[in-house]
Amino acid sequence: MIKLVACDIDGTLLPRGAGEIAPGIFGEIRRLRRLGVAFCPASGRQYTSLRRLFAPVADELTYMCENGAVIFGPGSPGRAIAKVEMERAAAVRLAEEIVAAPGCEVQISGEDRSYLCPKGGEIVTIMRDIVGNNVTIVSSPADVPEPIVKVAAYNPAGADVLRDMFDARWRGVFRTAVSGDCWFDFNSTDKGGGLRLLCEALGVDIADTLAVGDSWNDAPMLDAAGAPYIMTTASPVLRRKYPNSCANVEDILSEIG
Repeated sequence: MIKLVACDIDGTLLPRGAGEIAPGIFGEIRRLRRLGVAFCPASGRQYTSLRRLFAPVADELTYMCENGAVIFGPGSPGRAIAKVEMERAAAVRLAEEIVAAPGCEVQISGEDRSYLCPKGGEIVTIMRDIVGNNVTIVSSPADVPEPIVKVAAYNPAGADVLRDMFDARWRGVFRTAVSGDCWFDFNSTDKGGGLRLLCEALGVDIADTLAVGDSWNDAPMLDAAGAPYIMTTASPVLRRKYPNSCANVEDILSEIG
């Protein structure tokens, strides 16, 4: 029996290029809540950005933010009920390496804020105006004033370029994952760890969870969930890994209950 749904956002609940959640999703979330099934957005995004996306039901949800590094409970606003911090000195060194790399921009995440050291205006526009994050510009990664939960590298040349630049050096220090067409993320946990923290907080058996995703940073969550679903738009390797697939999240939600 499904008691918790954890759903990725970009590429899963939000098709590529979309900026708003389909209204039918909110109806399904409310229906599931009446049945006692919790819904949790599970994303590399920060809490504020996710609340804006889910505004009609924002106070009713739990949130897995920053690839599982910060879990927020329900409420207006909810409070962080779990957080996994990166080792600060190593996180700062990583961020400085990204800043120094040609063509790359860094995003450093606190509990509910993105810190940028922009080389140009594009990264600020993306994070502040398109994604909708709380954004602060700092002179250097060392100036971030709070614990770091995620470091992300951005390069418009693509995530494969970022993997080649950083993965081999940092994989043994942090969890690494492609998180979008132009993004590569580093954490001290992953969405699978976030799902376990969330289940513990809610008193839900992880076997009673359904998870939906489309990318490699969703794989740990799909591996942990009792009922994993991969989007039909995912890479062929991921589609072979998970036998259950869907083209539309709303269709999967409508089958619960």
